[in-house]
Amino acid sequence: MKTLSIKSLALAGAVAAASWLSSTAAGVAQEVTLRLHQFLPAQANVPKLVLDKWADDVEADSNGRIKVERYPSMQLGGTPPQLMDQAIDGTVDVVWTVVGYTPGRFPRAEVFELPFMMTNADATSRAYWDLFEKEMKDADFKDVHIVGTWVHGPGMIHSKTPVAKLEDMNGLKLRAPTRIITGLLGELGATAVGLPVPAVTEALSKGVIDGAVIPWEVTTALKVPELVNNHTEFGGDHALYTTAFVLAMNKDRYEGLPDDLKKVIDDNSGQEFSAFAGSTQASADGPARQIAVDHGNNIITLEEAEVARWREAAQPVYANWVKEMEAKGIDGQALIDEARALIDKYTAK
Repeated sequence: MKTLSIKSLALAGAVAAASWLSSTAAGVAQEVTLRLHQFLPAQANVPKLVLDKWADDVEADSNGRIKVERYPSMQLGGTPPQLMDQAIDGTVDVVWTVVGYTPGRFPRAEVFELPFMMTNADATSRAYWDLFEKEMKDADFKDVHIVGTWVHGPGMIHSKTPVAKLEDMNGLKLRAPTRIITGLLGELGATAVGLPVPAVTEALSKGVIDGAVIPWEVTTALKVPELVNNHTEFGGDHALYTTAFVLAMNKDRYEGLPDDLKKVIDDNSGQEFSAFAGSTQASADGPARQIAVDHGNNIITLEEAEVARWREAAQPVYANWVKEMEAKGIDGQALIDEARALIDKYTAK
């Protein structure tokens, strides 16, 4: 009887150990580490106010089963234009990037970068998500899982010499973020120099460029108010330009998650997250602008009549883009009309 008891205890112990090992293995198997890679310093506004918030929420909502490792300033290697491919091929798990860093690759998203298209970042980011789901998800972005789509606040000109009228653009070498803005600057009389945003500081300090088109919010991280003295804003309801961003995840990584962890990602994705990201980025414009004011810099705001001249000068950008889209089998004019209707819809709310 005693021998049987010992055997029973041994068997029970073995079963318990096997059960513990099995449950531990299952737990480990369902724990996920996501590497988030992006191009700005960790203290810049988007990493600090948007990406960290997203990562923190994902970690909290998963009860710690998802850990998001954050890698700023291209710490995992490569250049900003390579970020999307890093997400697609699984070099990293999640990236934040400018879709225009790979010119022409995501053509439908360019509609939001057309001059004087955007009103405010919240409305335009909501419109971007709607159009992404309808026109881009299974086309431009079929090889990646998109978490959010958004734009920054009003894009404007920061320059070493004052830009108070259209003619002041003639001959200026200005940094451009995307091919759409490159075309726009050319139509306005400037020479566009295509550069990812982290390169702006060095290019300004070395005289490679005379200025840059960027929103206010990123000027602090780039030390722009210390490198130029003039900042040109555009009056009216529509901004000179904006830039289209995405937060993108490797498709296999997303699809390989357990359903409950997929739900965590889904709950922190979509239109509301996109609107939060766009409006949060834009909300940092005011404090950054104040830094330029405190430096004693020259803030120029163009009046409606002058802005109308810029709008007229920018019209060929639309015609050229529609023609380029037609060559790709895309109805560019329909996209413009739909984007405008969506922006107007969300602006009116």
